[in-house]
Amino acid sequence: MSHAPAATAPTASALVPTHCPYCSLQCGMNLRGTEVVERPDFPVNRGALCGKGRTAPAVLSSRVRLTSPLVRSPAGGGLEPATWDEALRVTADGLRRTREAHGADAVGVFGGGGLTNEKAYALGKFARVVLGTSQIDYNGRFCMSSAAAAHQRAFGLDRGLPFPLEDIPRTGCVILVGSNLAETMPPALRYFTELKENGGSLIVVDPRRTRTAEQADLHLAPRPGTDLALALGLLHLVVAQGRTDEEFIRERTSGWPEARAAAMAHWPELVERITGVGVPGLRAAMDLFCDAPAAMVLTARGPEQQSKGTDTVGAWINLALATGNAGRPLTGYGCLTGQGNGQGGREHGQKADQLPGYRRLDDPAARKHVAAVWGVDPDSLPGPGRSAYELLDALGGEVRSLLLMGSNPVVSAPRAAHVEQRIRSLDFLAVADVVLSETAELADVVFPVAQWAEETGTTTNLEGRVLLRRRALTAPDGVRSDLEVLHGLAGLLGHGKGFPTDPEEVFGELRRASAGGAADYSGIDYRRLEEEHGVFWPCPDTPGVPGQGRHPGTPRLFHDRFATPDGRARFVPVVHREAGEDTDAEYPVLLTTGRVLAQYQSGAQTRRVAELNAAAPGPFVELHPRLAARVGVTEGEPLAVVSRRGRAVAPARLTESIRPDTVFMPFHWAGEGRANTLTNPALDPVSRMPEFKVCAVRLEPADGQSR
Repeated sequence: MSHAPAATAPTASALVPTHCPYCSLQCGMNLRGTEVVERPDFPVNRGALCGKGRTAPAVLSSRVRLTSPLVRSPAGGGLEPATWDEALRVTADGLRRTREAHGADAVGVFGGGGLTNEKAYALGKFARVVLGTSQIDYNGRFCMSSAAAAHQRAFGLDRGLPFPLEDIPRTGCVILVGSNLAETMPPALRYFTELKENGGSLIVVDPRRTRTAEQADLHLAPRPGTDLALALGLLHLVVAQGRTDEEFIRERTSGWPEARAAAMAHWPELVERITGVGVPGLRAAMDLFCDAPAAMVLTARGPEQQSKGTDTVGAWINLALATGNAGRPLTGYGCLTGQGNGQGGREHGQKADQLPGYRRLDDPAARKHVAAVWGVDPDSLPGPGRSAYELLDALGGEVRSLLLMGSNPVVSAPRAAHVEQRIRSLDFLAVADVVLSETAELADVVFPVAQWAEETGTTTNLEGRVLLRRRALTAPDGVRSDLEVLHGLAGLLGHGKGFPTDPEEVFGELRRASAGGAADYSGIDYRRLEEEHGVFWPCPDTPGVPGQGRHPGTPRLFHDRFATPDGRARFVPVVHREAGEDTDAEYPVLLTTGRVLAQYQSGAQTRRVAELNAAAPGPFVELHPRLAARVGVTEGEPLAVVSRRGRAVAPARLTESIRPDTVFMPFHWAGEGRANTLTNPALDPVSRMPEFKVCAVRLEPADGQSR
């Protein structure tokens, strides 16, 4: 197989406008070689970057990344350098053997929310056309799926934010639920600072008094897993105090009587007992929210990563709808999407139930449209497959081989020790990654692939703004793109056409495949993205406003109608229910997990950056001093955290900023401090989101000696 020639890269002195590879802000930056230069003209971050963005080029170094394919020796030994031809051949043979012996669905594909739109699109097409498997999902299932499901139920459309970030400072009140954006996306904090400077108010809901909560006018600290009850209690107060917007409810919504009846079963005193948030705090939050002329509700992983995450987000949406805070300027519900392409990654086909353009795989019209673009029979496309955790849980059983791109589930998946064991039991595993992650270490073949600065492609940020990352550097010898991996494998598996390596060509096909879908990109092309600061979808390839030529894109959704068949937003009646597991005598403490400022996701890349490691060198267990005294542990002492799934050990970090019944661990590290060894894979029945944010644990000194 011949390697496609690389396009000419810019000179080392050229200033190339591009975007950060990390979170969903997709902050604008300029690159001059490997030097990061501020890009103040880009509206999302206006030049500001966090430490991860500033140090992103450090992972481009050949000292920390993969620069040659690796193939496990036939005798079952270690990974050894190999040629690209050998690595592709071994992978194609492994996937083919599994298909022939066990059927197409014995081959799985696992993608990532950091893949560009072009890669996510090509990966979904590869799974369904080349492999013929239904078994494809991606790690974004672990991030935004509950919010996406709630969005779809209420509004008929899922886009993280239905408005640009620039609207936040101009509203009157924001309820921010389960987000520590001061650490997870620091450049976004300025929008909330400006909100307060403009006279608006910020309410933060979080069991910890985080850096974000410190900026709030009001901080509510509920018991982990009770956000649903909290939202219902606020809605009860809104109804009881006569603060609903009856005209909006009547003219623009449906389902209110049932949702109202469900909320009225959650009176304030009951909600106080469930959540630990006092009735005065509930009333203060209701007054701030309802007194504002316009208001927003924003959620993140806190309420979403629960076994009732879809209903929890739905309850917050109901609060927005009941008060008329949706579908008009400076209002709305939004999700703060997490991963760099968490939005685009869930739109174009790497989800288990999805086709490009946010089409449903079980919709005959969608199958017909996409099959025509792909040049295949609609009946040849497989149906929906397993969700992410269910796919990982099936490895080594019904799913015998796996192709994995841009994910590190050995660290990031719930019940991680079990997932690691399932991965080890595979007949064959191929991984495409930038670095030798903990998951890649278990592979039979590892493909070294290009990074953000070494290839061109599009991403879609949390606002639904489609952006162009531009190539600024040439990848090291021995490194190829994910598109080239798919092209090579497709050719060896009998599909010599249909998998181009040029990202602009892939994007052109994606445009056609998305045309007419909910996430319609057909009116967007690379030239336009170069000329503008991104384009908001939907953007069909039709004239927009008469006299203005091409469609302008859609920065703000739902002002005229919602995307439901009747144009009305839908209330969904929900009631509080307990988490997948609660505390008891054996496991009397709650664990919640999250991120820290200097690391990102599974840490596979950021843990290789010296500056970031100096700031956040390892895992820790955050707990209240009263809880530490009961356990008999002091600051910095190794502390064991034990759940029904395993044991993790990390130094104790004492702080009064967390509830005394709760401990917090960041999930960026492998080894004995791996937080996801402990987490519960209980799944939301709608979104199939695992319950990362709450499980029952016990604490004990790491040496096992009672104090």
